[in-house]
Amino acid sequence: MTTLAFLGLGAMGDPMAAHLASHARAHGHRVLVWNRTPAKAEAHAQAHGTQAATREEVAAADVIFTCLPTSAEVDEVMGRMRPHLRSGATWVDCTSGHPDAATRQAAELAARGVTFLDAPVSGGTVGAQQGRLTVMVGGDAAALETARPHLAFAGKVVHVGGTGAGFAVKAVNNALLGVTLWATGEGLAVLGRAGVNLGAALDVINASSGRSNASENLIPQRVLTREFPATFALGLLAKDAGIAVDLTQSVQGSAPVLAQVAALLRGAQRAVGAQEDHTAALKLIETMNGTELR
Repeated sequence: MTTLAFLGLGAMGDPMAAHLASHARAHGHRVLVWNRTPAKAEAHAQAHGTQAATREEVAAADVIFTCLPTSAEVDEVMGRMRPHLRSGATWVDCTSGHPDAATRQAAELAARGVTFLDAPVSGGTVGAQQGRLTVMVGGDAAALETARPHLAFAGKVVHVGGTGAGFAVKAVNNALLGVTLWATGEGLAVLGRAGVNLGAALDVINASSGRSNASENLIPQRVLTREFPATFALGLLAKDAGIAVDLTQSVQGSAPVLAQVAALLRGAQRAVGAQEDHTAALKLIETMNGTELR
């Protein structure tokens, strides 16, 4: 029997761990779950047949999954679990973490005989609920093949390079989300001030070269409706865009558009609220232009 552990039962982690549990039952494995709020782990165990466990217990698992807000939380959990880790285990971090942290964490775990994979996910809460997430994996390819059968929450798994590459791709991917969201919001604000019907404008844009996920889905479904459902926090998008800026500096690259949007998202986070949905960043554009996107 393989013992799997999942730490972090938030909006993404809870359904991811549920898919892991379903897969595990079908293959005779068991799944331990841990959350900073123990009641969440107990509720998950009752709902999905997992087993709520202590950090010391999950540290002894064969494959450990983490899905936490930032690399700082992973560092904290890893520090407490390190003395109890089992040599030969694999740690799969699905956090949208920092590439620099991945290098350090991988080295620390290697000293205990544990292999680290940075494996952030994309697809949002809907993708997590459907088990159709895209997983971008950095680290040893052979270790990924060991863990791959347990990635029951994934619709697509791509090995993108060495340690830290998964976090790097996730940061740039989300920075690009920020770019398209912000740029489309600016364009629509200008059109709104010009008296153009924004629904009609999006109909044209989405049949033309300016289309994106922001124009096709996010803005029509969340902004124009004024719903702004809390799925992916604005503060987390700002964090990821900031990581992309850090990456740019570390490779001595030039990405002024990413840097500008990262700064705008940080400002929007402060103005609108870090816990608001990321699409609520466009409320700052509305304020800047004195118009509401409807």
